[in-house]
Amino acid sequence: MVKSSAQNSAGIQTLLDAEREAQKIVQKAREYRTKRVKDARSEAQKEIEEYRKQKEEEFKKFEKEHSSGNKQAEEDANKETEAKIKEIEAIGKKSSSKVVEQLVTAATNAKAEPLRA
Repeated sequence: MVKSSAQNSAGIQTLLDAEREAQKIVQKAREYRTKRVKDARSEAQKEIEEYRKQKEEEFKKFEKEHSSGNKQAEEDANKETEAKIKEIEAIGKKSSSKVVEQLVTAATNAKAEPLRA
């Protein structure tokens, strides 16, 4: 019976050793998994940051290309407006005395007529 008790004790000790070893393996697996999750998050954050920078650069390039087109259109419109203003001023100078004469004539030769109802 002593032999059986010693065998049982040795068997129990072997089981306890195996359980401790299994706990160590499980702990290492948990640590590895935690590290992998942290690494994956870090890598994902880097990729997100790179993607954001790329899209910002694309937007700035797009904005620069299209805003310069607007500036050119604005400059063209200003030039055209200036040309039209000069044309109108030239016509006004050319015929201003004639217009003034017609206004004076119309004001001095007014005919009074009754209003029609």
